Amino acid sequence: MIEVRIHMKDGRLVVPEIPVIPYIEGDGTGPDIWHAAVRVFDEAVYSAYRGKRRVSWKEVLAGEKAFKLTGSWLPDDTLVNFKNCLVGIKGPLTTPVGEGMRSLNVALRQELDLYTCYRPVRYLKGVPSPVRHPENVNMHIFRENTEDIYAGIEFPFRQPETERLKEFLTGEMGIRKIRFPETSAYGIKPVSLEGSERLIRQAIRFAVGRKLPSVTLVHKGNIMKYTEGAFMKWGYALASREFAGKVFTWQDYKRTADTFGEPAAGDAMKKAVLDGRVIIKDVIADAFLQQIIIRPEEYSVIATLNLNGDYISDALAALVGGIGIAPGANINYETGHAIFEATHGTAPKYAGQDKVNPGSVILSGVLMFEYMGWNEAAGIISRAIEKTILEGRVTYDFHRLMENGSLLRTSEFADAIISNIQNP
Repeated sequence: MIEVRIHMKDGRLVVPEIPVIPYIEGDGTGPDIWHAAVRVFDEAVYSAYRGKRRVSWKEVLAGEKAFKLTGSWLPDDTLVNFKNCLVGIKGPLTTPVGEGMRSLNVALRQELDLYTCYRPVRYLKGVPSPVRHPENVNMHIFRENTEDIYAGIEFPFRQPETERLKEFLTGEMGIRKIRFPETSAYGIKPVSLEGSERLIRQAIRFAVGRKLPSVTLVHKGNIMKYTEGAFMKWGYALASREFAGKVFTWQDYKRTADTFGEPAAGDAMKKAVLDGRVIIKDVIADAFLQQIIIRPEEYSVIATLNLNGDYISDALAALVGGIGIAPGANINYETGHAIFEATHGTAPKYAGQDKVNPGSVILSGVLMFEYMGWNEAAGIISRAIEKTILEGRVTYDFHRLMENGSLLRTSEFADAIISNIQNP
């Protein structure tokens, strides 16, 4: 059979009626959740298009399964398939802590230059939450995905290359603030103008295109002035330069206040909101982690660096049900490459038990279908999964927090969603 692939034409994604989409089952509980999710995907696509469209799934290997079969954690063939097919989806992959191979997830992002990690976080009715008003949480996280500490530039404790770096820092650069230079390991945090701008540009485009109220630059620029502080400054400059007339920045507010006073600045911001302009603002990362709990309704689209985005995404997910149902996407909007993924770990102690929540990979599939322009299939899945949860038919992670829920296995949860697709 000749493969029909998704491709880019004139800067736009072109999706055939039967696209080939590579997938990675994942390690640990990955096979359990994938086998549940793919049945939901196929049913939703059939329900939406009645056979006129369908997905040709193509398994590719990574992680423990790949190592056992090929001797490689990330075979070249897997990268070739993701490069050629543009769009793919994956389950969780093993990442050893403190030693061994680098993260396979990070490797895929680096190899395909998937510079945007997109994580939408919103509340689904019926999901148990630790906060009083989880319905106020509705944010879109744009996390820079290729720089910052995830670039993987580290020098281990007491190795020759580490000694050379220490000598350079303390000798040639005159650094005197390393408290214990003889016993330190080191990490380097690259943050570039180009990398920051392309991430922030996409966040603002998203907000403008969807008529969302604000983009917040989340950073730790009060301490890391030349990396995270620069990210903030570059963001404001880009917003003013490339989105003039479509945004109103916090710096516009301050300039107006300095010239005409606070009341005039307030009036200018109110007018910008009434005109439909996106407000561009910033907040320090630690303060933001507090504010998402006490006043989440003030935030809509978030643009941030890699490590901050990692913390923020998981913290927000905890407010709306946990990472068990948190979807994720890694996207290069210029080349069209995108990998959608379960955002949680492999949970190996539950592997093969048909127990865990497949919601994360299912909702990641929703993002994938939206990215492909198959919005009908995406909407069918979203409505069916929310209806299933409202009925109290859930996996153990939600069931233990509910008073009157029905406990389902992974496969049974998929059955329930499919039933609600067939009987909306």
